[in-house]
Amino acid sequence: MSSISEGGSSSIKSSDSPLDLEQVASLVRLARDTVGQNVQGKDQVIEFALVAVLCEGHLLLEDVPGVGKTTLARALAAVSGGAFRRVQCTSDLLPGDITGVNVLNMERGELVFRPGPIFGNVVLADEINRATPKTQSALLEAMNEHSVTVDGTSHPLPRPFLVLATQNPHDHQGTFVLPDGQLDRFLMCLRMGYPDRESERRILRSGGIRTARFENALTAAQVQWLQAQVDFVRISEEVEDYLLDLVAATRSDAGLIRGVSTRGAEALYRAVRAMALVRGRSYVIPDDVRELAIPVLAHRVQARAEGRRLGEGGGLVIREILRSLRPPG
Repeated sequence: MSSISEGGSSSIKSSDSPLDLEQVASLVRLARDTVGQNVQGKDQVIEFALVAVLCEGHLLLEDVPGVGKTTLARALAAVSGGAFRRVQCTSDLLPGDITGVNVLNMERGELVFRPGPIFGNVVLADEINRATPKTQSALLEAMNEHSVTVDGTSHPLPRPFLVLATQNPHDHQGTFVLPDGQLDRFLMCLRMGYPDRESERRILRSGGIRTARFENALTAAQVQWLQAQVDFVRISEEVEDYLLDLVAATRSDAGLIRGVSTRGAEALYRAVRAMALVRGRSYVIPDDVRELAIPVLAHRVQARAEGRRLGEGGGLVIREILRSLRPPG
């Protein structure tokens, strides 16, 4: 059985190799423990975040300041085998401040590309809705194409690559609402929430973010191998039908103006396979669909009575749809 060394230099299973659940479980456990050391009392958020890493999907965190969003991003960088970059979004932020610019090299007499902070493995776009639509569009290309274009030249981004964006749901002054096309590029929309009492006690006693350690636990090669393993997870036709019934119901429900797109269905399909892998299974069960339906789909639909928090109204409708659907088995 082939394995992946800590340095990532030994052989990695080829794409036609069978799923190695033992090796997957070992790496996922290491990743979970590493993130959990710094993000306490948020087991479900950590699990969903690891699903996003395995899908190479992007995360949108909508929550109040100071609940650990930056800590989660830095911890994910430690388990993604690469560099962490942070962009503080403001109204005067320009696309070039994110993507990078061409600068004149006086010695060589030519333009040289200077990469921006988007060239990281985990990029935190803090308060993304404070950036102008033009700057948001630069992020959109990076998230969708895994590359940026500067002066007509395309520059590929490193792999793995994950954008973790944040926004405050209660502060709308000086913000720009994310367009549907941008929201659709986020695999999941999550909320950290406040920690429970004992977790908060441990955070206070440990010194919080000041004493956090973000040492790389996995290599980029190991993460990419895990991402490739998602394709080997089985999903039965019955579970596929359950997922498709859910998607179809969002398109006809009277409580929704807009249902789930095919891109949204694809996102849920891959996410449930990643969830199975994170939980040590080689197959998807209906519970995977139920648990991921709201974080993956709620921000992609538009409810007739939407709440102030992103996807709040859509989440309520999806929850009702799930109650009305009979799971297989």
